[in-house]
Amino acid sequence: MKIIGIDPGLNGAIAVLENNKVKEIFDVPVMPEGKKNKRQLNSAQLVKMLKDISYNKEETVVVVENVSAMPGQGVTSMFNFGQTFGAIKGICAALGLPIFFVRPAKWKKHFDLINSSKDASRTKAIEMYPSISDQLSKKKDVNKSDAILIARFYSETRLKED
Repeated sequence: MKIIGIDPGLNGAIAVLENNKVKEIFDVPVMPEGKKNKRQLNSAQLVKMLKDISYNKEETVVVVENVSAMPGQGVTSMFNFGQTFGAIKGICAALGLPIFFVRPAKWKKHFDLINSSKDASRTKAIEMYPSISDQLSKKKDVNKSDAILIARFYSETRLKED
């Protein structure tokens, strides 16, 4: 079974796990939006990526971090974040992909990352998957490691229930 873990947002990432092995990791695809270096989700590219990954739908599930507004974030950035989150949900529904949501506190607790630094998930992912440490070497790769751990959380919790 393929598990697609998604850390949503314009700086987010997508990880594909199969039999608990990381097959692929991507940044969420973005494109320019107007002036001032603004970006938006490249929905067409995301559709293509998810189609390519999930060519056998019965064997694919999508797990998305279910995040909400955070104190201190501006109205515009939260609106843009919500737009991206909604687009991901809509694309998965249109492609007929089963989608599950997990709160950050739930998957972080599972991996003992509560009250740890943001970068701790990167360390955890590198410990679990040392062969891909080169793909997680930069501080900005924390979103990729979050996507990996979101998918792995589903694998370790939901799949055992079936």
